[in-house]
Amino acid sequence: MPLPTALRALQNRNYRLFAAGQLVSLIGTWMQMVAQAWLIYRLTGSAALLGLIGFASQIPVFLLAPLGGVIADRANRHSVVVVTQAVAMALALTLAALTLTGVVAVWHIFALAALLGLTNAFDIPARQSFIVEMVGREDLINAIALNSSMVNGARVVGPAVAGLVVAAVGEGWCFLLNGLSYVAVISALLMMRPDPPRAVRAHGSALESIVEGFVYSWRTAPVRALLLLLGLVSLMGMPYSVLMPIFADQILEGGANAYGLLMSASGVGALAGAASLTVRKHVRGLGRWVAASACGFGVCLIAFSFSRSLWLSVALLVPVGFCMMVEMAASNTLIQSMIPDRLRGRVMAVYSMMFMGMAPLGALMAGALAAPLGAPLTVAIGGGVCIVGGVVFGARLPVLRGPARELIVAQQLSAGAPPDEAIRSEGE
Repeated sequence: MPLPTALRALQNRNYRLFAAGQLVSLIGTWMQMVAQAWLIYRLTGSAALLGLIGFASQIPVFLLAPLGGVIADRANRHSVVVVTQAVAMALALTLAALTLTGVVAVWHIFALAALLGLTNAFDIPARQSFIVEMVGREDLINAIALNSSMVNGARVVGPAVAGLVVAAVGEGWCFLLNGLSYVAVISALLMMRPDPPRAVRAHGSALESIVEGFVYSWRTAPVRALLLLLGLVSLMGMPYSVLMPIFADQILEGGANAYGLLMSASGVGALAGAASLTVRKHVRGLGRWVAASACGFGVCLIAFSFSRSLWLSVALLVPVGFCMMVEMAASNTLIQSMIPDRLRGRVMAVYSMMFMGMAPLGALMAGALAAPLGAPLTVAIGGGVCIVGGVVFGARLPVLRGPARELIVAQQLSAGAPPDEAIRSEGE
């Protein structure tokens, strides 16, 4: 029986396995993120260190994702993802052991966060590129949207559970549950029957391959515009989540339970945003979605920064999450629809740098600004910059549509799509 349009990527056995394992693991990941931030805040009470832990966990992605992209384009992506998930599991279990035995120190948390960021620098380009191998180009849009839905379904459940677990028995149990959750995704990956590894001819050195990925990303106007807006939103808007413990504890006076509730509210919105993309069969009009969602994200962030009511803040974080996810998932979909397979890992590495790599710089900046300016004003400034970025991108759309359409049609034709079908799927 055919699956509904919104679930069509699940027709692929490998993707079904991936989705099932990933959903379990992602719940654990969100639990750890929330518990780690709360542990830092409990141990130090420092806004600056909240920003610094975000910096430590994600700056390796900014620095090393290009090398991860080269490996994703030259190695077996399935094997790379298995190894990186196993390493992430070991790091989570180490943090759990340190915390549960009562010997954890701030430097332990920072060191393990940095090592996890190093792992993600290789995991993200390989995992993003592996999606197209699991489902093919015809279901790529749906698979990316479903993947975003899983991330944000976990984002709804994980923080809420983490808030309860932290309040009841402490952060260490969140880290332990996260470590155990990796068993699901690793088992799913090992049960897959992936196609034989691609025959890849390495042309030139790794450095030359990295440069080729950057040059393509910069010279391809639609890809460049999407990446620049994504980087701006990640730098200026995304750090609101790093400052959430301050909002929960000092501004809204709700403690750990309020923290979990606020993070879950953003996750509900992000889940709705991702789900709204699952029913799309083509990329037409996604450019307008990107521009509008960047502006909406900024507006809602500014409104959130002025709220002093817990439930109003919870309500405002729903559209914050919705707009954030639509901007990022739509950008991912458009970029993956335009790029050739031989460059996919390297371009997705640049995407990773913009998506996750700029966030630590923003987290560091937000932590530094929050001390003199306060968390609310810091978040409001970031929201204003996101609005400006969305307006500029929207103004550029008429110029970008033609080149984007040509790139998408070229990639669909190279994948064997009939010319008329490729033209009908052209993007804006």
